Amino acid sequence: MLRGMTLWVLVAMLLGVVVGLGLHALIPDKTTLTTITNGLGLLATIFLRAIRMIIAPLVFATLLAGVGRIRDTATVGRIALQAMIWFVAASVAAILVALAAAEILAPGMSMHMTATAVPGAISTAPLTLSGFVGHLVPTSIIEAMASNEILQIVVFALVAGVAIARMGEKGEPLLALAESVSQLMLKMTSYVMLLAPAAVFAAVAVALAEQGVDIILHYASYVGGFYAALAGMWLLLMVSSSAILGPARLKRLLIAIRQPALIAFTTASSEAVYPSLLARLEEFGVPNRIAALVLPLGYSFNLVGSMCYCTWAALFVAQAYDVPIAGWALFQMLFMLFVLSKGIAGVPRAGILIVAAVMPYFHIPEAGIVLILGVDHFLDMGRTGTNAVANALASASVAKWQGATLSSP
Repeated sequence: MLRGMTLWVLVAMLLGVVVGLGLHALIPDKTTLTTITNGLGLLATIFLRAIRMIIAPLVFATLLAGVGRIRDTATVGRIALQAMIWFVAASVAAILVALAAAEILAPGMSMHMTATAVPGAISTAPLTLSGFVGHLVPTSIIEAMASNEILQIVVFALVAGVAIARMGEKGEPLLALAESVSQLMLKMTSYVMLLAPAAVFAAVAVALAEQGVDIILHYASYVGGFYAALAGMWLLLMVSSSAILGPARLKRLLIAIRQPALIAFTTASSEAVYPSLLARLEEFGVPNRIAALVLPLGYSFNLVGSMCYCTWAALFVAQAYDVPIAGWALFQMLFMLFVLSKGIAGVPRAGILIVAAVMPYFHIPEAGIVLILGVDHFLDMGRTGTNAVANALASASVAKWQGATLSSP
C-alpha cells in the first residue's frame, strides 16, 4: 500500500508539473489564471482540513501513553534519566543543525509565494513572553482540542501522564484507552493520506501555474539541503557515539543494524523495524531490560531525523511565504518543535503533522503543507532511517553507561 501510494504521489506530482506549466504558458490573463488556481486549490483545502482534525487527539493520546508508561523505580529511573540526557542532547543538536542549514542555504528565500486563506485556519495574536507562558495552561482541555491549541494539549497530557504513572495498575485501563486512541488516529491518518495525490497535484499545479518552471529549482534545493543537514547530524551522531562506544564497537553496531536501518529507510516506517532492531541490539550485547526501555522511549523522545526535518521544513515554508522568523519568535518555534516531537510516533508522515501544528502560531500559511508534501516521501525516507539509527545508538550508549558487556570486534 505504501509503495502504491508513493507511486500515485509521484504520478500526481508529474501531472501537476505538466498542468501547471501548461496553465502558466497558455493562460496569460491573470484573472482567468487566478480563477482556475482557486478551483484547484479546493483540493488542497480539503486535505488540509482533514489532516488538521487529527492533530489534537493524536498529540494528546501519544504523549499521554508515552509518559504514563514510565514507572518510578530506581533502576528504571536511572536508565530513563541517562536515556533522556541522550535524547535531549541529540534533539537540540538536530534542531541547531537544521537551523544552521536553513540559515546558510536559505532554500525558500527567493520563492515569494502567496496563499489564499484556508477555511478553518487558526487565528492567533502575536506571541509575547507573558502571553506565551500564560497561554500554556488550558482553562479547558475540550476547548484546547477544539481550537487545536497544541501547547495546551501537551501540558495537559504531560500532567495527566505523570498522574496515571503514579496510579499503578489502576491507570492501566486509561493507558490502554490512550494507546487505542493513538492507533485510531494513526489509522485515520492513513485514510487521510489517500487524499495526498489529489492535494499534491493541486499544490504543484497551482505553484507552477503562478510561478513557472523556476520553482522546480527550489524543490531541488529543498531536498538536497535537507540531506546536507542530515549528513551534518550523522557526523555528530558518529563522533559522539564513537567517543562512548569506541570506533571498533561503533562500526560493529552499524553493521549489526544495517538491515533494519535500510528497511526503515526504504519503507519510511521505523515502527516496521522495531522487532528486528530490538533483536539486533540484544545480539550486540545490549541487555533486554535496557533495550526494551530505551528503544520504545526513543520512538517518542529521540526522533532526531524528524526533529531535523521539522525545523528545516518549517523554516523553508516561512522563507517561501516571506514570513520573518527571528529572535524570540524563532526560539518559540524551536521550543514548540522540540516539545511536539516528543509526542508523535515514528510513523510515515508524522513530521507533516508536527509542522502543520506549529505553522498557525507564527502566521505561516497552512497551504505550505501541500507545498512540501509532493517531495515529502523522499525526505521521510532519510529522517526515518536516521531515527532508527539514532535510537540504536542511544540504546547501546546507555548500556555502556550501565556497565553492560557489549560485543567486541
